[in-house]
Amino acid sequence: MLYVGALTALGVTGWDRSGLLAQVPGAARAKSCILLWLDGGPSHLETWDVKPEAPVEVRGPFGAIASATPGIRLSELLPQTAQVTEHLAIVRSVTSPLGEHGLANHYMLTGYPPSPALVYPSLGSVVAHLHRGSSDLPKYVAIPEARSAGAGYLGTACEPFVTAGDPSKPGFQVRDLELFAGVDQRRLERRREFLLELDRMQHRLEQQHGTSETTGFDGAFRLLQSTAAKQAFDLESEPQKVRARYGSRMFGQSCLLARRLVERGVPFVTVFQTGWDTHNDLKLQLRDGYSGAKEGVGLVPTFDQAYSALISDLADRGLLSETLVVVMGEFGRTPKLNNRGGRDHWPRVFSVALAGGGIRGGQVYGASDRVGESPLDLPVTPADLACSIYTLLGIDPQQRLHTDDGRPVAVQQNGRFIEELV
Repeated sequence: MLYVGALTALGVTGWDRSGLLAQVPGAARAKSCILLWLDGGPSHLETWDVKPEAPVEVRGPFGAIASATPGIRLSELLPQTAQVTEHLAIVRSVTSPLGEHGLANHYMLTGYPPSPALVYPSLGSVVAHLHRGSSDLPKYVAIPEARSAGAGYLGTACEPFVTAGDPSKPGFQVRDLELFAGVDQRRLERRREFLLELDRMQHRLEQQHGTSETTGFDGAFRLLQSTAAKQAFDLESEPQKVRARYGSRMFGQSCLLARRLVERGVPFVTVFQTGWDTHNDLKLQLRDGYSGAKEGVGLVPTFDQAYSALISDLADRGLLSETLVVVMGEFGRTPKLNNRGGRDHWPRVFSVALAGGGIRGGQVYGASDRVGESPLDLPVTPADLACSIYTLLGIDPQQRLHTDDGRPVAVQQNGRFIEELV
């Protein structure tokens, strides 16, 4: 109140709501972001937005359970997540016109609808581009793959560092952190000199054309030679009790690796969990899994264990307040089961969950209608989400970036910051 009053006294009668966190002294702001990308389109009706009172063809085969927060009910497949809802803000009114994977991915991961004229950068690439911290570690890491979360017009220097491989496998090693066979330190230094000269040449050319981005060869060599980087990616150094807490499957160990990276200053990490395009047999894909093992190794139980462990672990370490954790996919699923026991693509309304990094937990924002078909109130667009994520990370959505031909483009110009989340 004093801060706003001082602005008014100085003749400033309004302030930029999108910059709310940046302008309030002492307000919480995230230093890093972990994006859990559920690739394929997770069903909101089997996770965050259950409809226990709806007809069976709408509510599906699973029930609803109460959470630790009065009034918030989740799918029965999320019992561990239900215990950490005090940290969560669940947005149940996300809406998009795009129901095709590639187009919808782009919209959700950039905040811009796809355009034939320009490929927009993903959230992580923008953060990497604007981050000014110094570290041997990459600024944007994708575990274990990147899919459509690329750098767009920002260029290769802002592409994610992709770990590849399965972190749950014994002896897991991140690719590109070790020398190739036959390349010793002397040969490496010679290659470094050649590449740095190319980097300098490119830099001179870019300056002539009014840009200043480099290819980042030197950063790649620092990463290759960095002991700190190798330690950050070393999951074997984690206590077995901690590894077991996240679960033994790839997604769980990927979430643990993400925690290790933000703990060491990486500003943006994306963890990809594939398989959510559930057109057939929800029970098999979401609950049971294909391994032939007992119940509980499907997509949702695997997510439930890993996600709840990540939130709790970050909170226990005092990292949650400065780490924004976002869970989303490209769209939701149809509000009625199809004749194959699954659900098809449905972008008209779906859910996203946020935690940490200034988020006020224990709340639901927005709502879908009685059968999860359309937003009932407080609709949220992918642009709104992008604007809110950038603001929570201390990035002004109106800040201008530049394409390779010098055109200015706003970080995010069509969205609004969802103030109620903080």
